[in-house]
Amino acid sequence: MQHAVGAPLPPHEPGHATSGWAHLAHHPGPPPPQAPVPPGAAGHQAPPQGPPQAPGWSAPGPQHPSAPPAPESTGHVRLPPGDPVAVPSAPSTERGTGNATLAVLLIGPAGAGKTTVARHWANNRRVPTAHISLDDVREWVCSGFADPQSGWNDHSEAQYRLARRTCGFAARNFLANGISCILDDAVFPDRPVVGLGGWKRHVGPGLLPVVLLPGLEIVLERNAERSGNRRLSDDEVAGIHGRMAGWYGSGLPIIDNSTYDVETTARVLDDVLARSIASPPSW
Repeated sequence: MQHAVGAPLPPHEPGHATSGWAHLAHHPGPPPPQAPVPPGAAGHQAPPQGPPQAPGWSAPGPQHPSAPPAPESTGHVRLPPGDPVAVPSAPSTERGTGNATLAVLLIGPAGAGKTTVARHWANNRRVPTAHISLDDVREWVCSGFADPQSGWNDHSEAQYRLARRTCGFAARNFLANGISCILDDAVFPDRPVVGLGGWKRHVGPGLLPVVLLPGLEIVLERNAERSGNRRLSDDEVAGIHGRMAGWYGSGLPIIDNSTYDVETTARVLDDVLARSIASPPSW
């Protein structure tokens, strides 16, 4: 695994001019004129060598190599080697995930409410938790964005793979610093190598997958409320939903949130995750 390289820029210190801009600092003006001293007289000094200097200019001081940042003061934490995401230990509370540090993958079709539920669950935990949305990361690409709605091709496939790797690295970085995370993605059961298997490679064997799968009528209704490239045609939604039905019988926990609001779904998700910690699913 690659470790993070480089260090953050040093913080700006008040009262110190930025290097290279010292000649713009305020000075009270040139020094008062001095009477000339004849050569050879006491107190005479040889004129300085080199090009003339502008008033207020001072030669730069000696350059020293910068020391590496102190981890405890900069947050620059080295990632451990290998797969840092192991199966989390059982929570200390009787209900829910409690204070456990864990990585979650929320799977579901378009319109299932993955992003909304994931963000609500992350926002309401008692411990630091991050939400990482695959669609948000995909749309970091501005010029050259390969929109799957314009046709699935090698470019859209490559950008999906790149986004998954980026999300996986971000998740491992958060977890290595003690922050839980929940990712959401429309992972298909009929593409195990680039879907669930890819997430397992990118994040680690301790990733806990949960499927969010409401009824077709619900996802069609929710999709109709979307706009932009997040909104799909009814045929596309029905096709995705039909493929997602393949998760039944997979052994993964499935939540049918057809009649749940966001808060209830997030609470059910937390209970399901607590059971997954106690008895991890085989996947």
